[in-house]
Amino acid sequence: MSPDKKVNKVVLAYSGGLDTSVIVPWLRENYGCEVICFCANIGQGDDLSGIEEKAIASGASKCYVEDLRLEFLTNYVFPTVQAGALYEREYLLGTSMARPLIAKRQVEIAELEGADGVAHGCTGKGNDQVRFELTYQALNPRLKVIAPWREWHIRSREDALEYAAKHNIPVTATKKSIYSRDWNFWHLSHEGGPLEDPWLEPQEEMYQLTVSPEQAPDEPEYITIDFQQGVPTHVNGTAMGPIELMTTLNQLGAKHGVGRVDLVENRLVGIKSHGVYETPGGTILVKAHQALEQLCLDRDTLHYKQLIGLKYADLVYNGQWFTPLREALDAFVKVTEQNMTGTVRLKLYKGNVILVGRKAPMSLYREDYATFGEDDVYNQKDAEGFIKLFGLPMKVRALVNIEGTGRSEWRSPDYTQFKRD
Repeated sequence: MSPDKKVNKVVLAYSGGLDTSVIVPWLRENYGCEVICFCANIGQGDDLSGIEEKAIASGASKCYVEDLRLEFLTNYVFPTVQAGALYEREYLLGTSMARPLIAKRQVEIAELEGADGVAHGCTGKGNDQVRFELTYQALNPRLKVIAPWREWHIRSREDALEYAAKHNIPVTATKKSIYSRDWNFWHLSHEGGPLEDPWLEPQEEMYQLTVSPEQAPDEPEYITIDFQQGVPTHVNGTAMGPIELMTTLNQLGAKHGVGRVDLVENRLVGIKSHGVYETPGGTILVKAHQALEQLCLDRDTLHYKQLIGLKYADLVYNGQWFTPLREALDAFVKVTEQNMTGTVRLKLYKGNVILVGRKAPMSLYREDYATFGEDDVYNQKDAEGFIKLFGLPMKVRALVNIEGTGRSEWRSPDYTQFKRD
């Protein structure tokens, strides 16, 4: 065995699907190592009850199955929402946020088990390989990283099934979906199949979470969401923890066809991809948080936070979660959330989330101030001096132009000097 393949124990990010099931014996065969599997429950909706037995039957010595839903929402989803992070104007970063969490726990298990390697089942042309491996580098760069899709000769589902049969690996012989999907508590993504042509309208049967807006209820539904320092705490007046709250919002959004996004995005690896996302509860939550910002942030902070959101989205999308810059941006965002306490009222109707009301004790929109005497808050005479100072650079530029040419560059031509033939 070559020195670059010397590894004793590997922790594999394991889903129980065909690819990761095949990776278990492949690692043992090609690296001669012990394999420990790790499966994270991040709200993907799969039945994980038999996954430990399946991993061991595939050749793993042990399998961790852990519920990370609360950590996912509290430490990854909510901070990203608070930052106002949207990738390329529409993507709410569902897959991007989950990968560093899974990889972090994978590293922790590797250290707990004394493993010297980690492995994942990401392909060599997507974003997820970067997200996993940047996390490994940030948290424990001494771990050897194995990415089978960049090494092995398996290139199709048929190849994988043949390999599984040869090694007596238990796999469910079901028809493969024509779509590649990723599902967690925040969203469900779809890629591949007919979506490879961005001109075609996605087929209705592709959607798994949301009803079509046409089939949504004909009557709108009003809901309220309460926030405490930027963290959602209540829906319709009922206190809820993060898991119950997101479950409720997902159900409400899905019922009304909310949260469908069709996007051609720029992958980090340099190619464009066409994906469709279903983020029903997330779309509602983002809209509600933005509504409170309208009330509670001053102009300069709100405008600067929009810039922060763009950079934050890039960091999350590119797998740079565990970086000093992301931590520094979180510190900025935390300050902006101090007064973000209040209630937002929304109307859900046929795919739309319509803001219909918001209130906050620290709102900077003060109707009572507007009723004060003119000299107490706003004296209209002050506007003249403000405008003159605000426009001074424009005035100086115009004066310089006039001094040089004798007239303003915006002067209209004198058409009276032209004679008709």
